Amino acid sequence: MISPGNSPEHTPGTPPGQAQPGYPDFKNLALPLGPIVACIAGGLMWFSGNSSPEACITLAITLWVVVWWMFEPIPIPATSLIPLALLPLFGVLTPAELGAAYGHPLVLLLMGGFLLATALEKSGAHRRIALSMVRAFGGNSSRRLVFGFMAASAVLSMWISNTATVLMLLPVAIAVIDSTEDEKLATPLLLGIAYAASIGGMGTPIGTPPNVVFMGVYEEIVGQTISFSQWMSWALPVVLVLLPLAGFWVTRKLDHEGAFQLPEVGVWRKPELRVMIVFSFTALCWVTRSEPFGGWTAWLNLPYSNDAIVAFIGVVALFLIPNGEGDKLLDWETANKIPWGMLILFGAGISIATAFTNSGLSSTIGASLERLSTLPVLLMVGIICASVTFLTEVTSNTATTVLLMP
Repeated sequence: MISPGNSPEHTPGTPPGQAQPGYPDFKNLALPLGPIVACIAGGLMWFSGNSSPEACITLAITLWVVVWWMFEPIPIPATSLIPLALLPLFGVLTPAELGAAYGHPLVLLLMGGFLLATALEKSGAHRRIALSMVRAFGGNSSRRLVFGFMAASAVLSMWISNTATVLMLLPVAIAVIDSTEDEKLATPLLLGIAYAASIGGMGTPIGTPPNVVFMGVYEEIVGQTISFSQWMSWALPVVLVLLPLAGFWVTRKLDHEGAFQLPEVGVWRKPELRVMIVFSFTALCWVTRSEPFGGWTAWLNLPYSNDAIVAFIGVVALFLIPNGEGDKLLDWETANKIPWGMLILFGAGISIATAFTNSGLSSTIGASLERLSTLPVLLMVGIICASVTFLTEVTSNTATTVLLMP
């Protein structure tokens, strides 16, 4: 996944947005390319005479956003404001529909998840969990050590950002690599942590933003809400299958036996213990909200509750509860560090999905792709998976998901 300042044409020492000599400046080319592609595509669709003006406008705006998401002439969150400005301007969405998209309960769930994860990171509890899991696997062989790090990476990335998980584990992993005699350990260990973070991120709705993108678009198009526990019932088996497979693959050449030096875990500090209590209670409420037997929402007759509400109750508790060291478990200075731009991007995805449905563009595209419905399901899924895999080599995972889901 590429972020601004880490795009193909950017190298260390070169200011973002400035191309290296001998390389095309894709960002500057994409700046006019976005609206040009939008006008051409919208015009061609209009002159074909088979689509409504709203469908043509939706296609044009979507392609403009796609081009700028891919090449990032401006930051991705800034590009995500284009639907906010243009869809109501041209009458594709009403202001109420647009507000419902950018303030969707799943956007709020994502924000609550970010805030809870920030408190977890502030207390240092995530590092304690990781080291405890690594030690539980044993440090007497390279293979078991890698499996321990991968298990810790997967479990943590189910609840906090994949990137934050890897950044937290890297210093520990590098210290282990520097202290070992196994020259083959470095690559499997570092790759294992990265792979496990991506795999573990699938496990919960808040594990990675594309999960929430799917849930939002699915609810918008199908009209059915996916609960926290329902998502986990789908995703955890996938995690439990993929994680060992990835582990056995990256460790296939490791055979070193011997003890490794791992940082001491020490006793639980008050901030760590209190954050874990709040976080565990929040996670329990997420999982039991609608199951079993209707969950606590049915038992307490709370039909309007949702996972975002649960997250915000947990967040408010973090702002209220002292950490035992003269501060609160979460303060605004820390909370303000969450990726707000990701929430705008997700809102853009919901608004585009709504526009696809309202304008009839989704029906038009579906009719043009009828031939694909004759393909075997496994072949169709395989083609989609391969296409998305290669596309996300050069674009943001979340932006790609937001683009393709509608």
